[in-house]
Amino acid sequence: MRNRTQRDSFARRRTMGRRSLLSRKGFTLIEVLMVTAILALLAAFAVPALLNQGLTAQNQLCQAAVGRNGVIAKQLKQYRFDVGRFPDTDEGLQALYEIPDSVDEESGKWKGPYMEGSLEELQDPWKNPFEYRSPGEYNEKSFDIWSVGPDGEDGTDDDVTNWTER
Repeated sequence: MRNRTQRDSFARRRTMGRRSLLSRKGFTLIEVLMVTAILALLAAFAVPALLNQGLTAQNQLCQAAVGRNGVIAKQLKQYRFDVGRFPDTDEGLQALYEIPDSVDEESGKWKGPYMEGSLEELQDPWKNPFEYRSPGEYNEKSFDIWSVGPDGEDGTDDDVTNWTER
């Protein structure tokens, strides 16, 4: 009999424990604060990493435009193939959209436009126009093309260029 009484007592305690757990209708303040602290800690690490990925993607996109095999560089090389030279600094990238005055329209050399849209639409990911110089200071036999980068200032460390520093 004693054994049965112990089992009944244990079963009642176990059932009472379940009822008390099931009858709870909310979270304690400590539980809410702990979850909030964990979420804040995760956000503190995740948000800067995500923002940095965006900047990296913009830099890669810009490099894809101005790099040696980038979209703009390829069109400038096609222009040189057709006309016999790169557009000079004064003609700039506009020569990819409209025939420059220095090229005789009657000669049929200029087979553009080499780029779609307009020069005003040709912007880096930070909405700045690309810079162009030919003959280049760094690429003396061709051209220099670069973006002033996210800060919008020329000659700073965040510029994206088609040359490597000497």
